[in-house]
Amino acid sequence: MLHFSRWKTLLIWLVAFAAIVVAAPNLLTEAQRSSLPDWLGHDRLTLGLDLQGGSHIVLKVERSDVVKDRLEELVANVRNALRGAGIRYTGLTGNDQTVTVRITDPAQTQAAVDLLKPLTTSGGHSGSEVALRQGEEGQLSLQISDAGITGDVASARTRSLDIVGRRIAGFGYENFLVRPDGADRIVMQVLGSVDAERLKNILNQPAKLSFHLIDESMSGQEALNGRWPATSQVLYSLDDPPVPYLVDRTAFVTGSNMVDIEPIVDPQTQETSIAYRLDAEGTQRLAQATEQNIGKHLAIVFDDQVMSSPVIDAAITGGEGRISANFSEDGVRDLAIMLRAGALPATLTSVEERSVSPSFGADSIFNGLVAGLVAVVLVAALMIALYRILGIIAVVSLFLNLILIVAVLSLVGATLTLPGIAGIVLIVGMAVDSNVLIYERIREEEKTTHFFAEAVGRGFSRAFATIVDANVTIFIAAIILFFLGSESIRGFAVTLAVGILTTVFTAFTLTRSIVAVWLSARHPRHLPKSVLTHLFEHANIRFMGIRRYVFTASAVISLIAMAAFATVGLRLGIDFTGGSLIEVTAKQGNADIADLHSRLNDLNLGDVSVERTGGPANARIRIASQGGGENAEQSAATLVRGELQEDYDFRRVDVVGPAISGELTMMATLGVLAALAAILFYIWIRFEWQFAVGAIVATLHDVIIMLGLFVLTGIEFNLTSIAAVLTIVGYSLNDTVVVYDRMRENLKRYKKMPLPILIDASINQTLSRTVLTAATTLIALLALFLFGGEVIRSFTFAMLFGVALGTFSSIYIAAPVLIVFRLRPEAPDGEESNKTDAGVKSGTVV
Repeated sequence: MLHFSRWKTLLIWLVAFAAIVVAAPNLLTEAQRSSLPDWLGHDRLTLGLDLQGGSHIVLKVERSDVVKDRLEELVANVRNALRGAGIRYTGLTGNDQTVTVRITDPAQTQAAVDLLKPLTTSGGHSGSEVALRQGEEGQLSLQISDAGITGDVASARTRSLDIVGRRIAGFGYENFLVRPDGADRIVMQVLGSVDAERLKNILNQPAKLSFHLIDESMSGQEALNGRWPATSQVLYSLDDPPVPYLVDRTAFVTGSNMVDIEPIVDPQTQETSIAYRLDAEGTQRLAQATEQNIGKHLAIVFDDQVMSSPVIDAAITGGEGRISANFSEDGVRDLAIMLRAGALPATLTSVEERSVSPSFGADSIFNGLVAGLVAVVLVAALMIALYRILGIIAVVSLFLNLILIVAVLSLVGATLTLPGIAGIVLIVGMAVDSNVLIYERIREEEKTTHFFAEAVGRGFSRAFATIVDANVTIFIAAIILFFLGSESIRGFAVTLAVGILTTVFTAFTLTRSIVAVWLSARHPRHLPKSVLTHLFEHANIRFMGIRRYVFTASAVISLIAMAAFATVGLRLGIDFTGGSLIEVTAKQGNADIADLHSRLNDLNLGDVSVERTGGPANARIRIASQGGGENAEQSAATLVRGELQEDYDFRRVDVVGPAISGELTMMATLGVLAALAAILFYIWIRFEWQFAVGAIVATLHDVIIMLGLFVLTGIEFNLTSIAAVLTIVGYSLNDTVVVYDRMRENLKRYKKMPLPILIDASINQTLSRTVLTAATTLIALLALFLFGGEVIRSFTFAMLFGVALGTFSSIYIAAPVLIVFRLRPEAPDGEESNKTDAGVKSGTVV
């Protein structure tokens, strides 16, 4: 009997009410939410970058900068130590990670070794290990270890986090996030309207400002033609063409001494400069240096380039002054932002950029909402047509399930992305699967008992294990996807995982409680009649009768797909190859594809393709990997921006460097293998080994055919494609598990039934569920394909094909494998065989 105590029913509806209260603020404006009482809470979904616009940029600490700085510091320490001790030396140089020096007097070699030994300790550099080696004829070398440099890089990354945050805040942005990523990367995300190119410019530069003296013992050009003093260095000016200067290495004032910095733009001459004020230490040092060097030139150095070289006319004692900056108005403001935030310990190179305009995000939100609404209406109409009052109960459960998903995502502070919206739409199609399983099980139990209420209770209890087993496979795929790729894919994974949990919860609490109320109020004697649900009631299709033909045809198609994959190959997206993908909209009229192609070819960027997308005014530009490292990819995107910005608005810009693309390829491969291993391990535990083998074969079949689809259609294969493949694997195994669960049940009940007949019976018994679930899922995906927008259309197309493929493989691939591996030896024809055959002739077990 199906019975719910009052306190359980009350608790379930309290949970539903709480979900509504938590989810409701998502429908309110910011002003309306602020007026809510504090106890109500203001939790709501955070829209991802692809929905509200913004930039996601990954910055990498340049290891070469860290090596250079560490090497220069070690050379200076060696020079100061030997000079301080009066030990004569020659040939002091630093190259790669090694500093070499030769002690002139061999008798002083051991003293030099003892003197330099303290430099082999960390000396404040986390993990910086230096090995001191002694060679012949007084030759000494100090080798900085790779581990030491790696430690210095990690330290530089840590110190850069706050500086990056201050620079972004100084730029005027408020809604941003800065976090570490690995040992040498920083991930920053700014939401809203963002000038990505300008933002990257202020983040990439170390902005190390320092005051030096010009070494006037020779000109810069003379120094280049000969040898210059070891205490000086040749630096170039910011002019075009650059002018060489011989500059003293010692800085007596640095950016850290500046306590007040303001950009100045002369309104009459439009000349730009930086007004500064120094702290007490900087004021004293500047006064002393200028007082002692009147008539000489001061060198103001910015990132190893001479910004200005004024003559020292008098001692500067006030600690205030101006630096002439030959920059634009925006440039001098950006310079002030960088100087206020502080100098970075090393250059930060952009290795990945994902930028979206707010208008593009608004279009994605609208398309996603329309697709979701259409999917809900169509699925609800189908369920009501199938199950009448029970269909209405399923629809109520579906609505509360969606509210519960939003509430959970709001509570955990999840970020809703465009693929996340796709995940919700997918859940709309898949959520009713649990109801279909329960209702169809009730229909079967109804034939074996005299009391309908008892059949309902059995239907819920016996469907429980099947529903859990079926949903675990997709849940595992979602968990793997979360650790697989970009923020948008994580959004899809989180939504899918939460949706699966809430679906199982609502099916066995909310739906069950409403059905219990219906039973007690109406006292029905049978399920509501529907023509559609009776289509498969007497199904007796001999699926295994043609298994050899279908299996052979599938094998041939799989071989063709593998051959195409090996010869033609996938059309890999920039996620895996590197490069740039840029979507633009013409400011006036339509996008001229031929003109775009011609203008971009003139930039000498290599392989460039231009195609129309999402309307006559829009175009998508793909630029192949430049093959010149991370900076080359960013430079290509910058050139395109500079060329097209007057005529086109940039809706979306994705730039992926070689380091990121290589990692994404590795992560995608490992992610797919890990998901398959985890899912199949679960099936191995829950079923006999033959079932696991059948699942493996069916899964490989689906993956191979899916890859063949990408090859045949030329659809770009990227991270969203990986998400589609893994989701389809989970969905396919969901179908397979339902059939396997019924086979396992029948194997225990009919021990002498020939396996082909038993498999046919099991498939026929679950055929209504298989077809109806595929139908609701396909309806939801079709709505997403038609109304979800261009961005996820290829993803949705792959999902549509995959659902149909998964439904096919659960019947014609996973099942026949059990016969091949002799899950049960064939029983001789006899009385029991004839009895069981007759018992399942109508597709039901009697």
